[in-house]
Amino acid sequence: MCTFIFLYSSNQEMLASLRTFSARVIEVKSNGRVSTKKISRRQLLKSSGLRLRDTRSVDPSLWLMNSMPSLLVREQAILLNLGSLRAIAMHERVLIFNYNSSGGKVFLELLLPRLNPRNINGGPAMPFQLEVVEAALLSRIQRLERRLMHVEPRVDALLEVLPNRLTGDVLEQLRLSKQSLVELGSRAGALKQMLIDLLEDPHEIRRICIMGRNCTLDKQSDDVECSVPLEKHIAEEEEEEIEMLLENYLQRCESCHGQAERLLDSAREMEDSIAVNLSSRRLEVSRVELLLQVGTFCVAVGALIAGIFGMNLTSYLETNAWAFWATTGGIAVGAVAGFFLMYRYLKARKIL
Repeated sequence: MCTFIFLYSSNQEMLASLRTFSARVIEVKSNGRVSTKKISRRQLLKSSGLRLRDTRSVDPSLWLMNSMPSLLVREQAILLNLGSLRAIAMHERVLIFNYNSSGGKVFLELLLPRLNPRNINGGPAMPFQLEVVEAALLSRIQRLERRLMHVEPRVDALLEVLPNRLTGDVLEQLRLSKQSLVELGSRAGALKQMLIDLLEDPHEIRRICIMGRNCTLDKQSDDVECSVPLEKHIAEEEEEEIEMLLENYLQRCESCHGQAERLLDSAREMEDSIAVNLSSRRLEVSRVELLLQVGTFCVAVGALIAGIFGMNLTSYLETNAWAFWATTGGIAVGAVAGFFLMYRYLKARKIL
């Protein structure tokens, strides 16, 4: 009885959260109309045919949990999560969640001019959902490439200056550049892996092609079956076009990722070179300190002899005029001889 009450109350809380949750989104239709609207989660699930667990990948409130890029294909919608861009593309419209972010703004700038392109026959060149997918990938790739173009000259300039100019500002710039390259390489690598997984899964590509058509996908043979033969032919052509599109962006992403990795390797090698240079300088300083300590020891022995003669005790040498010069010369010769003996001993032991 208690278990039933607990399950009933948890279901009521989940339904209440579905009713109360709402998000402000930008809706872009296939004819190019743009509108801002407030949509609840219940309305979103009902209009898109999605399940509650599907929306986790595009939920802006879960950005810490779903930071990895993803492209999920469902029967009536495509869920796009490309960093700061989170959208749901359907047959005739697309909902953009965080439209004020940099990714959302660049995506809108690329998508709106592409809507309703007309070919020589007067029909649309590409389905709306494919236009959305291509604009999303293009916006993401362009942002990565612009960031790489911003970091690359700075890293090249640092590599030319270092290791001859070791200052705090230059080392801090190297650290910040290395941090930017690590972040850039991580984002490009994640996007590349997403594209590779999508290309290696023809089932997902076929599901994109049959979206909005009277077609089904055979689960056993993975073949497309359409009520109209012409739609099947168009779907097969679109499948090849999607593969070429994804392959093109995969190559651009690999180029960006490879260049970021090469710059990062150069920065790490420069750090190793700087570490070796600093170690060599510390070794030279240690050698000088050791020589000074040996010299100080030899002089201290002479000072000990001088201190002995400086005691207020009778030694019978103070009456001889030559005793001062003999003692002074002996101290100087002994200090120099002791220094060279210690130096040869340290060289023989490979300490210096």
